[in-house]
Amino acid sequence: MYLKNIHLYAFRNYQEQVLNLESQKTILLGNNAQGKSNLLEAVELLATLKSHRTNRDRDLILEGKKTAQILGTVKRTYGESELGITFRSPGRRSLTLNHENLRRHLEFLGHINAVEFSCLDLDLVRGSPETRRSWLDTLLIQLEPVYASIIHQYYKILRQRNALLKVIRKTVEEDNNYQDLSTEMSQLKLWDQQLAEAGTRVTRRRHRVIERITPLAQTWHREISSGTENLEINYLPNIQTESEEPQQVQQAFLDKIEKRRMAEQQLATTVVGPHRDDVEFNINQTPAKSYGSQGQQRTLVLAIKLAELQLIEDVIGEPPLLLLDDVLAELDPNRQNQLLEVIQGRFQTIITTTYLHSFDAQWLKSSQIMKVEGGKLSPF
Repeated sequence: MYLKNIHLYAFRNYQEQVLNLESQKTILLGNNAQGKSNLLEAVELLATLKSHRTNRDRDLILEGKKTAQILGTVKRTYGESELGITFRSPGRRSLTLNHENLRRHLEFLGHINAVEFSCLDLDLVRGSPETRRSWLDTLLIQLEPVYASIIHQYYKILRQRNALLKVIRKTVEEDNNYQDLSTEMSQLKLWDQQLAEAGTRVTRRRHRVIERITPLAQTWHREISSGTENLEINYLPNIQTESEEPQQVQQAFLDKIEKRRMAEQQLATTVVGPHRDDVEFNINQTPAKSYGSQGQQRTLVLAIKLAELQLIEDVIGEPPLLLLDDVLAELDPNRQNQLLEVIQGRFQTIITTTYLHSFDAQWLKSSQIMKVEGGKLSPF
């Protein structure tokens, strides 16, 4: 897999810019806030249709403009594809593949695969459960593009069920009478069933991907830590069952909803389901979130990112792109060397940095180096 070029139009701080990727390794050099990370974000959007920096399309559009566009050409073993995303403010984004409009996101996903590693990824260990769920979902979308539809459907059902719970609470507060709610309670039962069915599909896939990535991450972690540390990754589903059979997971889902029914009606929100899942990382049987040093946490995240690369390559049969956003400065020399050694010649890599002294002469000689300044690119 090789990304040949990327074109930006009114995207973030880029008026119009074309980057032809002429080497397996591209270094984007520049000071902070010049647009280096914006380029990586554009590649991330082509790969996953998601940005880890914002959920709002209008944030991606250059100030004063109403539309923005990202175009990219990727070469795969089966041929080339030209991908395009147009963002509108206001309005919905549109997608193209080989200049033809697409109606479904599923037709777009899977043409580019990329793993991004940035200093923000330390939040994977330190941050909220939502950060870890987002990491899991982004990985699953790359391994199994249909998962984008599955998780979208789950959250759509969740929003509609929450809206009904708000209606129920408001009615009770106004009338103090549950007997007038027979229609709403019947509707709620239907949403319970839909939530359990959709949630089961999410839970089972998250469980499987944790099972697949854990041994890969553990191997990398032992290597980076020189065998002094053992990593554990535990999936903490909100719906816990003895079996992973769909019917049993679904029944456990419905049983838990029944137990928490009064709490949900009082809170007017759904408290049961994979939107409350978490992932736990332990180093030598100690929670990394609470007790891991910064160095240990960086080692853990680096091991996970290397495992992601390996897993995606194993599943899709081609190495994905690697996007490194200002991370070399965050790593000590040993971890820098580990990372650069793995990359060498294997993954197409785009790296942002504010200086070049982390790279040896051979790396610099074999890399395309571009200077980024004020949303403009120029050869270094």
